[in-house]
Amino acid sequence: MPIYEYLCQDCGKVSSYIVLNIRDAFHPQCKRCQSDRMNKLISRVARVRSEESRLESLADPSKLGDLDENDPASMARWMKRMGKEMGEDLGEDVDSMVDQAMEEEMAGRGEDTGPKDEEL
Repeated sequence: MPIYEYLCQDCGKVSSYIVLNIRDAFHPQCKRCQSDRMNKLISRVARVRSEESRLESLADPSKLGDLDENDPASMARWMKRMGKEMGEDLGEDVDSMVDQAMEEEMAGRGEDTGPKDEEL
């Protein structure tokens, strides 16, 4: 059974649908705003892996090469990567909190994260 992803042209949300019969016409509707203005996306191919295989991958020292436990941005990237590796969707809330923490860390270092005044 294929899983298709569509992008809503109205609200920008990506929605996934399991299509039981590809011979029947399928007309997706946005799960957030109920719009029918949807564009089909080309998705990555997913493969089923055993939990043992995923845990072996996590134990691989090469996965920790760029991890700096004193750098919140590095930890945030690691959390996202490990969530993907385990097949867990951390959700938009966690992603936005991680992104906010990274922005705050960069602002604390004096790094510019936004447009310059002359660009506005």
